[in-house]
This record gives sequence, C-alpha cells and structure tokens, in this order.
Amino acid sequence: MDARSENQPIASKNRTTVERSSEREILVTRTVNGPARLVWEAWTKAELFKQWWVPKSFGLTLLSCEVDARVGGKYRLVFRHGGGEMAFFGKYLEVIPNSRLVWTNEETEGGAISTLTLEEKAGKTLVLLRDLFPSKEACDAAMTSGEKDGSGETFEQLDALLVALAG
Repeated sequence: MDARSENQPIASKNRTTVERSSEREILVTRTVNGPARLVWEAWTKAELFKQWWVPKSFGLTLLSCEVDARVGGKYRLVFRHGGGEMAFFGKYLEVIPNSRLVWTNEETEGGAISTLTLEEKAGKTLVLLRDLFPSKEACDAAMTSGEKDGSGETFEQLDALLVALAG
C-alpha cells in the first residue's frame, strides 16, 4: 500500500440510531456531514426542509411546508399519500439558533414534544432528536407504528442536501 492511500480518510456511512431512552421518550441520533449552521437552516427554512424531510421510499408527496421558526411561531406540513392528505402541525416553544429547537406535534392527542439539539465538532454535526410523549402508551404506539422507520433515509437525504449547500 502506498503512503498516499494510507493517509486518505476512509469513507464511512453515518449511522442513524433510533432507541427508546425512557418509557416516554424516543431518541434519534445521527452525525451529519455539515456545520451546525447549515443543519439549522435545513430544519428552519421551508425551502430547504421540504427537500430532505420526506423519505422518498415512503410514497409521500409534500404538498405544502410552512415554517415560522421563532418562539410562538407555527409549522404546518401537508402530505399526500395514496388518495388522501394528512397534515402535521404545531408551534415552536424554544428557538436557539444553530443549537436547539423545541416544538409541539399537535395533529394527535398523544402528540410528542420534539427537541432538536445540534452539536458541531470538526465540521460535522451530531443531531439529537428527542420525542417526549405524554404517556408510555403514546410512546409505545409511536414505536410500533413505524413512525421512525424512515429516519435513516431521511438523514441520508439531509446529508446529500448539506453537500449541495456547502458546494
């Protein structure tokens, strides 16, 4: 092996983990290839968010995306799946640019409070997404519904967007 190839970084795929961190909480963890500033923009600017959030394999079409990422601001996502539409919506409770975003999920009675935390190190960002449910039963339902099944694909799409934004 020559010295040049030994010094080349080994390309590795970032891994997304989805785990139950308590009886009422689900934690999704992923390191993405981009600075926290760009990850933040991808979460808080509707024109960027709609480019990566929906897993392509799910057969969903994002019809509209509204994001007003400020304390008290609201978001609304409307999807088409098959012949019907469904909406996800809520409001932002905490907004700390490039670091932390907290929002409600109000489309169901058992909706979670979601907390996004970004930690940048050496040009990469550790993304922690916590969903805190009002009860163990609501968390159980989310875990068995397949709600988090597309997380890996979604974050791969975010990685691709970050490469394009940094380019």
